[in-house]
Amino acid sequence: MSESRIDVHVKVLDQRVVRRAKRYGLDVVVYAPHFTRLPEIRARARAFSDDDLLVVPGRELFTGSWRDRQHVLAIGLADPVPDFLTLDGTMAELRRQNAAVLVPHPEFLNVGLDAAAIDRHRATIDAVEIDNAKYWPHHARRAREIADRFALPAFGSSYAHRRGTVGEIWTAFDESIETEADLVAAFTEDAPRRVQQRRGAIHCIRRAAEFAHLGYENSWGKFDRLVLPGRTATHPQREHYEGRFDELSVY
Repeated sequence: MSESRIDVHVKVLDQRVVRRAKRYGLDVVVYAPHFTRLPEIRARARAFSDDDLLVVPGRELFTGSWRDRQHVLAIGLADPVPDFLTLDGTMAELRRQNAAVLVPHPEFLNVGLDAAAIDRHRATIDAVEIDNAKYWPHHARRAREIADRFALPAFGSSYAHRRGTVGEIWTAFDESIETEADLVAAFTEDAPRRVQQRRGAIHCIRRAAEFAHLGYENSWGKFDRLVLPGRTATHPQREHYEGRFDELSVY
């Protein structure tokens, strides 16, 4: 039986990322940058896919307001979904689209879904992230406890915001994943998989560097530039959403 190695969540994508992914034996990378519209993500994913590496478009959706944000990772969206919706509204839209619904970094700092939210939406959730390169060991233990408590399947990813982190952690499925639809089905049908990672001192250094990158991610400058309500391209009141999400918008 074929095995497919998937880095389920990366924020960066260019030729250096593609070369690294291939060098480390990945078959698929899910590209899910923040505050970027789905058509743009899809176009970039197509541009960097080839016979040796499939790049799948994803959306890490920023639900709630800046103060009470919780992230949800969606794969297989047919229609764009904006950020800054209520969590309940976001989950309902993902159910409508039959997307694969993943919980990245549960209860991680102030951006992951908490146990209560996971419990409320577990019928919609397809998997919980039990490891990524920003985690310290206690984060991974807590994530595994949450997945086990709610009997939800697991996944792992690099969660790479830095090129050098891509491929440090991945999910290996016991089947061939050749298309976006294959990956969605693997998650929604609970295909057998294992969460794996690289080892050694260099891996530990890369994890530490990825965690340190949080200082930049959470800086006021980035907040002002990217996520001040109304400025981002994925705000629900932008014209390309045609008012469909106005009632679910938190801003």
